[in-house]
Amino acid sequence: MKTDLFKINADYKLTGDQPEAVKKLVRGIKNGNRSQTLLGVTGSGKTFTMANIIAETQKPSLVIAHNKTLAGQLATEFKDYFPDNAVEYFVSYYDYYQPEAYVPQTDLYIEKDASINTEIDRLRHSATKSLFSRKDVIIVASVSCIYGLGSPENYHGFLLDIKQNETHRMDIIIHRLVEMQFERNDYNLEKGKFRIKGDTLEILPTYDDFAIRIEFWGNKIDRISHIDTVTGEVFEKIESVTIYPTKHWLTPEKKTQLAIKDIEIELHNQLNFLKNEGKLLEAERLEQRSSYDLEMLKETGFCSGIENYSCHLGRRHKAYGEKNNVMCGSTPWCLLDYFPKDFLVFIDESHMTIPQLNSMYKGDIVRKKTLVDFGFRLPSAMDNRPLNFSEFEKSVTQMIFVSATPGKYEISTSNNIAEQIIRPTGLLDPTVEIRKSEGQIDDLMKKINNRTLKGERTIVTTLTKRMAEELTEFLTENGIKVHYLHSEQETLERSAILRELRLGTYDVIVGINLLREGLDLPEVSLVAILDADKEGFLRSTSALIQTMGRAARHEKGHVVMYADTKTKSINQAIQETERRRKLQQEYNESHNIIPKGIKKEVRDITNRITQNINKKDSIKTNPIKTKSEAIKIVKILEKEMKHAAKTLDFEKAAMYRDEIIELRKIFINSPEDGILQI
Repeated sequence: MKTDLFKINADYKLTGDQPEAVKKLVRGIKNGNRSQTLLGVTGSGKTFTMANIIAETQKPSLVIAHNKTLAGQLATEFKDYFPDNAVEYFVSYYDYYQPEAYVPQTDLYIEKDASINTEIDRLRHSATKSLFSRKDVIIVASVSCIYGLGSPENYHGFLLDIKQNETHRMDIIIHRLVEMQFERNDYNLEKGKFRIKGDTLEILPTYDDFAIRIEFWGNKIDRISHIDTVTGEVFEKIESVTIYPTKHWLTPEKKTQLAIKDIEIELHNQLNFLKNEGKLLEAERLEQRSSYDLEMLKETGFCSGIENYSCHLGRRHKAYGEKNNVMCGSTPWCLLDYFPKDFLVFIDESHMTIPQLNSMYKGDIVRKKTLVDFGFRLPSAMDNRPLNFSEFEKSVTQMIFVSATPGKYEISTSNNIAEQIIRPTGLLDPTVEIRKSEGQIDDLMKKINNRTLKGERTIVTTLTKRMAEELTEFLTENGIKVHYLHSEQETLERSAILRELRLGTYDVIVGINLLREGLDLPEVSLVAILDADKEGFLRSTSALIQTMGRAARHEKGHVVMYADTKTKSINQAIQETERRRKLQQEYNESHNIIPKGIKKEVRDITNRITQNINKKDSIKTNPIKTKSEAIKIVKILEKEMKHAAKTLDFEKAAMYRDEIIELRKIFINSPEDGILQI
């Protein structure tokens, strides 16, 4: 009897047109349809539909979102639906990333500079580990999932299996750990490190919060345990453990030696080419840089920027012509190659995600080509890249596009389109009116005040940051509680502003395109679109529909467009909204459904953190006097941060992290006697 691996945990069932959408898309998957589209309006429960498709098909799945924030939200939702399955989060692990580049016009070389988020790095390794060790895997990823990653074959080849009562020499295991890029540190046990205490070996993998203790009796594995990294307390005793590498870019020693020879051949050929072209400076530069990397590879098996040699290290190059010629240009490995063959891909907010997937390669290749032309990198470095779009298409067997406004590509390539128009709450698409631009601000203020008196919120969209700021200033002067929102604000700041809107600290938010996809604001009943007749990216049909959708979570949802002319985009957006509204009304009438507004708890992250600190002598209410007090609070915050990250509440984890950083700044500036300067 077959046991279902994916089991949904939810207090509610499919309603409205969700059952038909699931049935239609599942049937398409079983019939071998390569591409399908779930056209779901805002608030129709698209994530729940995706979860049910996974449960029906029992396929490992990859969900791709167009930004980290949306990916985090989706990962949290899927984890709620599948608490017993491996729901993982895979996004770029850089907090800051400046790629290697060269600007010929100014003769400016920009060295690669990056700050890696260790927690996200842990989650990435956890994702690939789950793909090798489990079949019930759902990975929510950003578009970075198509960027080059080490060979899955090489990665799997470095796994270290250890079982109790087996015979292993400690020195051989240590050698293996070093090959897996673990580092020895007998004082502090940190991620990716190990330490030795007599006959005991302790290892902290990059993907876990607990360490592995291996106790030897001679050459025999006597006991294996999971332990607390700080106290050394044993959590559980285990019979066996599989340890995964600390990096995705790993190559066995034999392959490394072969790769070195091929790199040397390519270097020789490229130097001859540059010299024949009269590029002597470029040739000298390339020789110096590549020779240093080769020495590091020979001595340590690793070098800075090792990913630039992935073509050779992965043995993906092609021989051509004479024996001593090699040519790269093959498709790089990425996260998609770590999945089993029969997996399912969902592309969320596809109208935004598909263009990103399409453009990543184009931007990267131009930068790499400049580096190659001017002697900073070998030609094979161009294989350290994201997939181009055709390669991405070939890597995916079956995919489902998910969007309220799917683009031309999705529509043209889909074998099947399932509409999800009916909301579980019975809510209708908002009503829409068009007003002339003359006197628009006075009219807008009247509408805002009417909504505010009822305890409702308003979103206003402008075309520029300056307009947003100036309008905010004007509304403030007229007694309206308002804040602007745009890209120059930090991610956490933007989240805090939206939270304050929901709580009623602000009644109005003025913004630009940030007020479109991925925002869940059920208190918003009015959306005002200024300059709605200015055709372009921010006022296209899909952009208008998405913006209008911000009012679709309220039973009194209303949209006002300020425009002097009815553009094609305006007409199409209104027609689509009216079509959906008619279908929703007919469904409600036939099923005796009364629309109900969404009641959703405000995730008061900032306050929860403050409360946690307050319990332990908060720096805001009870100034810290000594280092010991501060250290105590940092330990508490670190534990809370790890717990938040483990439960995929990354926004909350980030807030904890910022508090920790501030306290550590105080440590550095404190005098020797331990008294803090507050």
